[in-house]
Order: sequence, then C-alpha cells, then structure tokens
Amino acid sequence: MTEKYAPHGYQSVTPHFSLNNASSLIEFLKKVFGAEELNRAVNDRLEISHAEVRIGNTIIELSDANENYPPRPGTMHIFVGDADECYNRALAAGAKSLYEPADMPYGERSGGVEDAFGNHWYIATFTGGAGKGYYS
Repeated sequence: MTEKYAPHGYQSVTPHFSLNNASSLIEFLKKVFGAEELNRAVNDRLEISHAEVRIGNTIIELSDANENYPPRPGTMHIFVGDADECYNRALAAGAKSLYEPADMPYGERSGGVEDAFGNHWYIATFTGGAGKGYYS
C-alpha cells in the first residue's frame, strides 16, 4: 500500500545503493531482473547523483559514491517468477554464486549471488509453503 506521505509508486521503505560506478549496477539490474530505469540525474563530473529503477512493484534508488557517501554494499531478498532462471542470468551477468537455487523449508525456492560491488542478492520464488514464522 502506498502511503500519502510517499511519492506515487514508492513503498514505505526504499532501498538505496551508494557505490562506485552506479551505472554498471543499473545495467546489471536490467539484465538480471528486468529493471526499468525511471530517471538518472548526473552532476557536472558526470557522476550519478540520483537514479531510480523499478523492479516489479519496488523502486530502488542508486547514486555514485563520494567522500560524504562512501560505497556501502547491501543485501536484498527479491521475489521473481523463476528463481533458477534469474540466478543463471545473474551468473551470466558476472555475479558470483553464494548458493545454488534450492527448495527451502520456509516456502520458497531460492539461490544467492554476489554482484561485482559486493551486494548480495537472494533470488527467490515463493512456493506456497508456510513454515513456522514465515510468510504468515
């Protein structure tokens, strides 16, 4: 649900990545997750000061790191239609495997990758399970 205090299309929590060469992560997100680039603002040094991409129903913000905002890797758990296929796209786009897709006891099939910037992506497809404490 979008709250009245959030811009249209935003959820209450918006992931933000600050990294060296944000444009490379944007391309990775397009190849792997089918991200749609919504906007990109650059400064006079042609660095990305702010960019937004949409993956599914979520907007992710990105910017090039600088001395005030150093690079900081993050971790994302992302639901996709086919975890195996998406995991393989991530590897083809240069990601390193953390673990191969497998059926998990908490109701999803998921695999993990690390992108070139040290971000971890846990790629999952919900399988309908309802393990204790999960997806309730």
